[in-house]
Amino acid sequence: MRATMAGPRTTTAIGRTSAALGVAGTIALAPVAGSVVPAFAQEVANAALDPITIRIGANDGFTRVEFAGVVGSRARVRKDGQTVVVRIGSTAAPDVSRLKNDPPPGVEKVETRAALDATELVITLKEGADARTGTDDGAVWLNLYPVGEAPAAPAGAAVPAGGAVPVVATKADDRVSLSFTWGAPVGAAVFRRGDAVWVVFDTAARIDLSKARDLGVATDARWAVGPDYTAIRIAAPEDLPVSAVGEGATWTIAIGGPMSATQSVELDRDDSQDATLVARMAGATRTVWLTDPMVGDRFAAVTALAPGKGFADERRTIDMTLLPTAQGLAVETATDDLQIKAEGDLVTLSRPGGLTLSPPSMALEAAAPPEAHAPRKADYPALILAEWADVGEDGFNTRYRKLQDAAALESIAASDNPRAPIEDRLALVRFLVGSGLGFEAVGVVNAMFAQRPSLQGEPELRGLRGAARASIGRLEEAELDFSSGALAGDPATKVWQGWLAAEQGDWAGARQAFTGGASAIDDFPPVWRARFGAAHAMAALETGDLNASKALLAYSFSQNAPAADQLTARLVQARLFELEGATDRALAVYKAIGRAPLDGIATPAKLGAIRIEMAKGTLTPTAAAAQLEQLKWRWRGDATELSVIRTLGGLYLSQGRYREALDTLRGAGKRLGDLPGAVELQTDLSNAFRALFLDGAADGLQPVQALALFYDFRDLTPVGADGDEMVRRLARRLVDVDLLDQAAELLKYQVDNRLEGVAKAQVATTLATILLMDRQPEPALQALWSSRTTLLPTALTSQRRALEARALMDLGRYDHALETLDNDRSPEAQQVRADIFWKQENWAGAAALYEARLGDRYKDTATALTPDEESRVIRAGVGYSLARDAGALGRLSRNYEPFKARARSGAAMRIALDSLNGMDGSAGAQSFAGLTAGADTFAGWVAQMKTQLRQETGGNRSSATPARPTAPAAAAPAGG
Repeated sequence: MRATMAGPRTTTAIGRTSAALGVAGTIALAPVAGSVVPAFAQEVANAALDPITIRIGANDGFTRVEFAGVVGSRARVRKDGQTVVVRIGSTAAPDVSRLKNDPPPGVEKVETRAALDATELVITLKEGADARTGTDDGAVWLNLYPVGEAPAAPAGAAVPAGGAVPVVATKADDRVSLSFTWGAPVGAAVFRRGDAVWVVFDTAARIDLSKARDLGVATDARWAVGPDYTAIRIAAPEDLPVSAVGEGATWTIAIGGPMSATQSVELDRDDSQDATLVARMAGATRTVWLTDPMVGDRFAAVTALAPGKGFADERRTIDMTLLPTAQGLAVETATDDLQIKAEGDLVTLSRPGGLTLSPPSMALEAAAPPEAHAPRKADYPALILAEWADVGEDGFNTRYRKLQDAAALESIAASDNPRAPIEDRLALVRFLVGSGLGFEAVGVVNAMFAQRPSLQGEPELRGLRGAARASIGRLEEAELDFSSGALAGDPATKVWQGWLAAEQGDWAGARQAFTGGASAIDDFPPVWRARFGAAHAMAALETGDLNASKALLAYSFSQNAPAADQLTARLVQARLFELEGATDRALAVYKAIGRAPLDGIATPAKLGAIRIEMAKGTLTPTAAAAQLEQLKWRWRGDATELSVIRTLGGLYLSQGRYREALDTLRGAGKRLGDLPGAVELQTDLSNAFRALFLDGAADGLQPVQALALFYDFRDLTPVGADGDEMVRRLARRLVDVDLLDQAAELLKYQVDNRLEGVAKAQVATTLATILLMDRQPEPALQALWSSRTTLLPTALTSQRRALEARALMDLGRYDHALETLDNDRSPEAQQVRADIFWKQENWAGAAALYEARLGDRYKDTATALTPDEESRVIRAGVGYSLARDAGALGRLSRNYEPFKARARSGAAMRIALDSLNGMDGSAGAQSFAGLTAGADTFAGWVAQMKTQLRQETGGNRSSATPARPTAPAAAAPAGG
């Protein structure tokens, strides 16, 4: 197949669209045929297609899904990882029950989701499955391949053997043909820029021009190689046409001679989000950015596989120029942020914020002169005129019916003529918006977009739909319309954006937007001027500009707006009184507004009254909390609810109702996370959680209650040292009441999932200690070994060594435990070493270590021995007795004789410290079993570890009353 780029250029407007009806499509089931369908059969099938027709066919190696019909054939497919998204330009979801109930092989699930003026079909592939997409016979096809069945890449390397692509030139009188023979099919772009022809391939390779030295009508050829492309610049007279033919792995470029037919690349605009241009070019492979060495400017070439297809005309926009091409696409631009993405058969051209394109209505036929009393077009796309609501002498019904009938006739004409005018339908929309019929206006605009998707780039339609959506409370949808690139620079749009920002509590954003729309605000009807003035006044108030707020309130009151809008302004005035210190005046106004039967106004007024009465002490926190609970359900979804939630959460915290506080704050954060004030609410929630588990506010709860509270809200645990310290403190409280399993589970999660390096080693050491206290030596060893690292502090290293030896001792591996201790003479190591000697019945060694651990304790006779010290004395005495070391036993007995009378285990102390004189044959190791059973050093070690853990986590503070979280600052009621 051949694509040709002719020398003469023509310029046409971008506005080509297809009529689209918002109705559900059908699914036609058919096998994937291996042969071509006869032409007459295709004609019959196309005639019977619904606007969205989905055909599914199964083959041995894959499943093909085709999207056909007026709307379906314009579907856009993109692949992101294992997800394939098919965007269909209709809000009516097509019937895909066949795909959902019986997914093709390789498909995990199929879902549909609503998008802006479209429906998206989301196909999730199984791991290893794949998909391919393209267009053919007026339909978009999607091939779904099971795991292991994806088509292999073309055989052979694209670069020929030897590393160079041979080029052969064939001359004629007025023509030269250049044949580029690659090792495998490659994508190409061929186009002219001035007196040069550019040939760009999507693969890097050297070019061998040894057989193309004489170029005939062309004068020179130079090539360059990039990281993933090859570019050739051929100097040739500007009046010579250029064509490109791709066959297999060979591309033939002809310069001069007769012109050939062109297979055109289709170009459409997409205004569903930011304005973009979308080119339908089968087999698009890559976007290559180049710099012309002769001119110095930057341009892009988009390559595509054979057969040849080119772009016939030159198209100019403010952002770029699309050049005529013989193959692929070529784009010139003076901007540095133009984005060109080649995805399957679609090439998308866009900029951040959207392209600057002419309104679609410029490509339409001229409308008949409007009637004398038809609503006229406003100076700005998003501006509402007061005169639009004028119904004249005939009354509302008659005027509405006339406008509706004219719009219906125009819509019927547009079904057959894509260039039919839209003025009558615009007149109806203006009348509906001006009359306050927002739902009806949105319906008319949506029908226009469904019939002609390109109208989404029409500024007035986007502006009027945004105004209608804002007037009926669809704030998020209105934001989408006002953020359209078609409305960039419109001052009336800025006014709407300021009002929306104020409704959502974004006061700084509201002031900035209102300032940008100051030139248009006086052109709105009085009712909207009053609303905008009150919203701007509240924004000025919340940003600290009280003088500006007073002036704006005066402006709002001067508009003689309806009662509801005057109450909104009075609400702002009450807040102004409050900030100025006139709380009695503010309270009176708040209570008066709170009696209004309008929840959107009464709720923030009641919140303001509650706040003032609490500050005066006339309302108790308990009564205030009860009133706020009612307000929480009375008005939902905006900044007012956020203010109520923050105030209620702070009250609950101050009352020690921690679970209610966290539930209240977290529930609102999930639902209202997109509002500007949600950041402060999340901060309140995080601060409350920190106060509970880091500052000790939860110390007044029972450990089991604290653990349950932590588990229910553990997603609030901060990342880093604070979060780890929270867990350690809670684990310490659990250890205090011997809930060792629960404490170990908390710490194990930290070690396994959150920590690395020294921090992991520290927490793992605490975990091993708790496991040993719970007599679980094997998990303790695993915790220690899995957290080994270098460059640990000396004290921590010694502590870990002693714990490892103790775990090995509990497993009966005494020799291994002593090897682990090696030459460590720290107190911890000596304590473990003494216990190992005891278990090995090395009585003399154990007794000496127990006595050494006591040090000079015998000198302080005024203080009774602790249970741990008594255990060491008893074990030392028993050990010396069993070792028959009379001298050592005598010394021990003399030193600790004064402590016998006050000993907790007095009988055991007396027997253990008796001399060996008089011992009969019955005395021996078995005779001391009862003594040592009561002198268990393990219990002493456990008590010592609990004390140490309490000191490390701040659990030994003297304060008897836990810290109480500080309530967040009372939130101001939202105005407007």
